[in-house]
Amino acid sequence: MTAARIAVLTVSDRASRGEYEDRGGPAIEAWLRRAVTSEVEIIREIVPDGREVVAGAFRRWADEGGADLILATGGTGPSPRDLTPEAMEDVAERVFPGFGELMRAVSLREVPTAILSRQGAGTRGKTLIITLPGKPSAIDTCLNAVFPAVPYCLDLMGAGWIETDPEVCKAFRPAK
Repeated sequence: MTAARIAVLTVSDRASRGEYEDRGGPAIEAWLRRAVTSEVEIIREIVPDGREVVAGAFRRWADEGGADLILATGGTGPSPRDLTPEAMEDVAERVFPGFGELMRAVSLREVPTAILSRQGAGTRGKTLIITLPGKPSAIDTCLNAVFPAVPYCLDLMGAGWIETDPEVCKAFRPAK
């Protein structure tokens, strides 16, 4: 079992220019540090909004960067430059709509505007890509909902190994 490599990608024009503090990337990393107990490497990057730029970052991390998991934050709303879902679909070989469905369902319990969010997931080679909202509280809500399935998904794909603290996130793996 190899340690997983996780790329945390913040998608934001303002944060990429240094005009706005990146809160999404640190929120994802903090969640991972609470939930994951196995050895993982976490790499963070900030890129501007835009379909081609974001797709390029996904390709680079999946094809050259050795990422087992890419967690992207931002660019999933209705604004004209929010094109992270389209960028993910441009590079994904398979799309898993259940991730987005579950994230919106749990988020709707907290805010009625969750229906505006277009987060989702897909795979490229042995990399799972999950697109998350940008707000730290929404990131926690969404990761709490979908992450129980992530370690087993990575297992099935032949990607890196992730163990979680069941007090934070009880990962599901079927009994052998």
